[in-house]
Amino acid sequence: MISIKLAGLISLLCMSSAWAIDPFIVRDIRVEGIQRTEPGTVFSYLPIKVGDTMDDKQATAAIHALYATGFFKDVLLKVDRGVLVVQVRERPSIASIEVNGVKDIPKDQLKESMKYAGLAEARIFDKGVLEKAIQELKRQYIARGKYGVSVSTTVTELERNRVNIVFNIVEGDVSKIKQINIIGNKAYSEAELLDLMNLSTPGPFSWFSSSDQYSKQKLSADLETLRSFYMDNGFLEYNIDSTQVSITPNKEDIYITINITEGDKYSVSKVSVSGDTLLPTEEIKKFIQVNEGDTFSRKALTETSRKIAERLGQEGYAFANVNAIPDIDREKHLVSFDFMVDPGQRVYIRRINISGNDKTRDEVIRREFRQVEGEWFDVEKTKKSKQRVDKLDFFSEVNIETPPVQGTSDQIDVNMSVKEKSTGNISIGAGFSSGEGFVLSGGVTQANLFGTGNYLSTQINTGKINQVYSVSYTNPYYTDDGVSRGFDVYKRNSDSQSTAVSQYSSHTMGGGVRFGVPIAEEQTINYGLAIENTELGLFPLSPTRLIQYVNVFGTYSRSLLGTIGWVRDSRDSAIYTTEGSVQRIFAEIALPAFDMRYYKLNYQHQMFYPVTKDITLLMNGEAGVAGGYADKELPFFKNFYAGGPGSVRGYEASSLGPRDSSGSVLGGNRRIVGGLELMAPFPGMDKEKSVRLSGFIDSGAVYGPGDLPGSSGLRFSAGVALTWLSPVGPLKFSYATPLNKRQVDRVQRFQFTLGSIF
Repeated sequence: MISIKLAGLISLLCMSSAWAIDPFIVRDIRVEGIQRTEPGTVFSYLPIKVGDTMDDKQATAAIHALYATGFFKDVLLKVDRGVLVVQVRERPSIASIEVNGVKDIPKDQLKESMKYAGLAEARIFDKGVLEKAIQELKRQYIARGKYGVSVSTTVTELERNRVNIVFNIVEGDVSKIKQINIIGNKAYSEAELLDLMNLSTPGPFSWFSSSDQYSKQKLSADLETLRSFYMDNGFLEYNIDSTQVSITPNKEDIYITINITEGDKYSVSKVSVSGDTLLPTEEIKKFIQVNEGDTFSRKALTETSRKIAERLGQEGYAFANVNAIPDIDREKHLVSFDFMVDPGQRVYIRRINISGNDKTRDEVIRREFRQVEGEWFDVEKTKKSKQRVDKLDFFSEVNIETPPVQGTSDQIDVNMSVKEKSTGNISIGAGFSSGEGFVLSGGVTQANLFGTGNYLSTQINTGKINQVYSVSYTNPYYTDDGVSRGFDVYKRNSDSQSTAVSQYSSHTMGGGVRFGVPIAEEQTINYGLAIENTELGLFPLSPTRLIQYVNVFGTYSRSLLGTIGWVRDSRDSAIYTTEGSVQRIFAEIALPAFDMRYYKLNYQHQMFYPVTKDITLLMNGEAGVAGGYADKELPFFKNFYAGGPGSVRGYEASSLGPRDSSGSVLGGNRRIVGGLELMAPFPGMDKEKSVRLSGFIDSGAVYGPGDLPGSSGLRFSAGVALTWLSPVGPLKFSYATPLNKRQVDRVQRFQFTLGSIF
């Protein structure tokens, strides 16, 4: 009998002709030593079949093939009277993996990373894979700033050729940045440059932002920030010569040294445009943001190239190239730029492809597209299409790509991929607000009914002040050209005894139909008709004005309400707005068909201005006026109110405006509200768009007829707010301080709303 044995890869490589065998014909193949592996698996990997001639070369190939599977730690080939006997020793399988000593990272997350490295329960145990898993665990801790982490393992053999692996982790303390040095700076002080960086030495708020914890990615970002700063301020030849990062032997302190060469500051001597511009030179020059005499700025150059390329993209030139070619005069520290324009070939859209919409019908997405198949590519229409689909709020992600069509030079496809999110909700829950108190809510809402884009909502909300029961249905494309139609049925009960508002109750039932007609890309006219029945109730402490109204007009009234409005919405997103504006004009008129005769006019203008990439300034202004006509009064329950969330924070809800002699708020027939709000991501959560922190200044007033107390004078407040678009609805918190409080004003500095209050 002849045998060939491989105990490891090294022994295989060292094999020589000392164990050479005489060739023979394989009459049969027998596998021995397997426990978990099926014989068929071994046969499938063997490069030898019954009837083949076995020789040294094939024996070596067989051993290679079986060892390469990773299933076996020992392979032995035997020849017994023409029968090839394959004897193997299987590697043990992993019965369990335990992780001890973990605090900072969830165990499931660590096990998932080990699985990614190849180590998981039920898999074959391999010492090389175990080492990879150890390194992966260390990498995760180092990414969190814990350079002193230690990982040890214990491998215990079990019955049935299995092993148990225990990871013992000592996490250690977070290594802190002890010092950051910048060498070579002359034009700017080290303190100025360090202020630009996210990495810093420990400070009062470092625990929150983790800015004192080093990571290679953070340092790379900071180096690019420094480069952009210098390049945008004229330093054309700025260079980062080297960076050194060192850590003390106890793994606690990190020192960072950045060596830079600033170079000289350059000014722009001349700007020109060449190439095939296709557009009038004067129009191209409008996009140039760097002029003769300006300090060199890389940002201005990049923005100029982008704007010219986008303008050419509107004409169908999807792959236009605009390069700023410099001509440097180092002696005079001047640089001239020639914007070389290469429009490329004009392309048109072959096909629009949509993917990821498993529930939403294709036509719901396609009807929002402003770019259509078969026409010239237009970058603005493509951007607008993405924006409109995003505003549907049916998807958590909307992405567009425009790949060229292979084999052509004048066609591209528009590929839109979406990631659907839940648009239906069956809810039974509770909320709380500083104005409404405890609120029970329930209902069924489907914003994308059966994938058609239609909206259906039934809501029940109960609070100590307002109770609402409603059913609403909207078809946003009642007609093919985008006219919407909706129906509403509702019941509203109000009891103001526990508020600053004059004491009364109202019970309203109504229903109506409404339409929306688009008149431009971002503009819509809305109109509708509704019938309302209202029954009033008074209390012993109700003001005289309310009692007089009921004595004249009674406690029961019916009205036919006509509404008309205009909306212009150019926001980039309805959820996380960073730029654009919204204007709304709305009129409500009680038509002369039943008891009521009144009108209400409202105007609102919101502007969102991006101050930086992450910070947005919101400017809001609102004005309203109301009154009766045909010898009728404006019903007091239709008055304007201000104060609290949504108007002037820091003052009690609906507490501003005219009052009676007892101090109860009456509301008024004129209202003005305005404010400024600077919104930014929550520190340490820059990528999480659902949470925003803001600072604000609010102002507002409500005016009534005559000289009632409180009828004059704007009120101002300032404070901070936190908004979280949580899965259960918007959560809003604010803390505000009134800036010009009057003696009669009611202050409520901390205000909040948990859950959606309708």
